[in-house]
Amino acid sequence: MDADVIVVGAGLAGLVATHELTRRGKRVLVVDQENAANLGGQAFWSFGGIFLVDSPEQRRLGVRDSLELAWNDWSGSAGFDRLDDEDVWAARWARAYVEFAAGEKRSYLHELGLRFLPSVGWAERGDLRADGHGNSVPRFHVTWGTGTGVVAPFTESALRAADTGLVTFLHRHRVDELVFTDGAVTGVRGAVLADDGAERGAPSNRDVLGEFELSAGAVVLATGGIGGNHDIVRRHWPERMGTPPATMITGVPAYVDGRMLDIAADAGVRLVNRDRMWHYTEGIQNWAPIWPSHAIRILPGPSSMWFDALGRRLPEPYLPGYDTLGTLRYLRTTPELAPHDHSWFVTTQRIIAKEFALSGSEQNPDITAKNRKAIVTERVFGKHAPGPVEAFKRHGADFVVADTIEDLVAKMNTLTDEPLLSPDRLRAQIRSRDLQVDNAFSKDAQIQGIHNSRRYLGDKLMRTAAPHRILDPAAGPLIGVKLHVLTRKTLGGIQTDLGSRALGADGTVIAGLYAAGEAAGFGGGGVHGYNALEGTFLGGCIFSGRAAGRAIADSL
Repeated sequence: MDADVIVVGAGLAGLVATHELTRRGKRVLVVDQENAANLGGQAFWSFGGIFLVDSPEQRRLGVRDSLELAWNDWSGSAGFDRLDDEDVWAARWARAYVEFAAGEKRSYLHELGLRFLPSVGWAERGDLRADGHGNSVPRFHVTWGTGTGVVAPFTESALRAADTGLVTFLHRHRVDELVFTDGAVTGVRGAVLADDGAERGAPSNRDVLGEFELSAGAVVLATGGIGGNHDIVRRHWPERMGTPPATMITGVPAYVDGRMLDIAADAGVRLVNRDRMWHYTEGIQNWAPIWPSHAIRILPGPSSMWFDALGRRLPEPYLPGYDTLGTLRYLRTTPELAPHDHSWFVTTQRIIAKEFALSGSEQNPDITAKNRKAIVTERVFGKHAPGPVEAFKRHGADFVVADTIEDLVAKMNTLTDEPLLSPDRLRAQIRSRDLQVDNAFSKDAQIQGIHNSRRYLGDKLMRTAAPHRILDPAAGPLIGVKLHVLTRKTLGGIQTDLGSRALGADGTVIAGLYAAGEAAGFGGGGVHGYNALEGTFLGGCIFSGRAAGRAIADSL
């Protein structure tokens, strides 16, 4: 054998599995089609959000959370409805993961050196039903160092193990086939790709120099999802979400291509819930792109007004930061909206200064660099939007700025093939909303949500502007933001048992084969069900990678 274990994929899940294996003295080959600059995969680019339940950070802010409340939220969001088949392991993984988030998860990460911002974010506020989708309380813990900080201890662990001979990295090795011996997976075959010095995240060549074959006692598939491959996204786009947009932008590097999922399926590995996926409706084009159609997601606070392509305000619960897939479904299944691939935020300078954050480690240099002073001066007490947000306002193709509704709508209409927006229609809706902000109570669901948000100290300090009239010149200028569908996460994948062992088409374990991270639907072939509560993707990679590494170490 060439090693005890082959880990296919050098992203977060693969590195966590490697960390657990090398702690037990196992020899690991880490095989990846990209160069060494991409160690850590797409997790490196993330905001670093981690889902925790009843944490010290929550308690310090007066947030009362519990395993019972979190499981109620997860169950209502997941909506598992295939429990006799595709969800049988996913639901078990879900319960185990929520227990992990309420128990050992924080201490496990703390021991590795991870720390969290004192303010806990309130993501996916939900569909306004107690038993439905969404987080009842803030649970989004941002890691000091963002995604780079999450990846760092596992990268460093692998590099230390490489120095001692326990880990060998085979970069620019693309796996094309699983090798079976007597029904068990005993290795992989593939192509050696030409060297490529592309910077992290940038596309690399696929020039084949030769072939390779490797053998080991176990193989872990940690190759990610389909977000970088729009053809596969469209192939599995579910009917319940209407028709896929004609044009989408991409929230992950091009190497997140989904090809290993099809290779596994062709080899008899069971893939489930492939019609479940997680794409955002608040995507904007990156004015300084790294990969093709490079997209950034706006992480909105609750105050911007959201309009469809025809200039109609979106109904509740399709409010900023509430219900990601519900909003996507509304925009793609409403007949008159389906021909259009965009929607709009209309907001003010005062709102973006307080509420706009951008996803990604590179868009949050203060948190990525662990610059506490900059966070306090710019995000808590600053009168201007964070530097990256201002840069998008100045340079981004999807931002327009004006002092009046007439000028704003005229500029917004230049960003579409035909002028779909009426200034009179937009003004009337904004005026109706503005009349609701003079009291501490309101009949408008969004204004109610703003008041609710400001009762939470973390949001009041950092994420929610004081209620004000959109048309108040003192809050201006007015800002329009064209929003696109941004591809991101795969919620289904390889079905695994609680030890991350991959299952075959007949539902039985395939000896020697394990799967972790997004390739396994973050555990069990779809731990999230239909909806994510956010902060759960990195955590899912960690939890499933840990399970795979520990299970293999126990078995070898």
